[in-house]
Amino acid sequence: MNDAAAVWGALVASAIVTYLPRALGVALAGRIDPNGLLFRWTACVAYALLSGLVVRMIVLPIGPLQATDLAARLIATATGLAAFALARGSLLWGAATGTLALVLLTALRFPAG
Repeated sequence: MNDAAAVWGALVASAIVTYLPRALGVALAGRIDPNGLLFRWTACVAYALLSGLVVRMIVLPIGPLQATDLAARLIATATGLAAFALARGSLLWGAATGTLALVLLTALRFPAG
């Protein structure tokens, strides 16, 4: 197989992998009950995956976040969650408050442990 055929093959395979699930979603969207067991299970799995990734970022970070103290990350997380609850579930207030808390704690060189 020459290089051009390999490139076209990869392009076609990528298009199939990208668009087939979308087409199936469009085809099945009218048949899925949004209050049904399958839909609720899928939502729970999505929330569980997101929660796992967030906890991993807090406890075992990589990159620039690794330079911050664990205690500072935990306090900033608690601050963000408190702001989220006090603002009646406002993701904007929770994220902004948690971010600001982490920046301030890191700037003040919050002592670890």
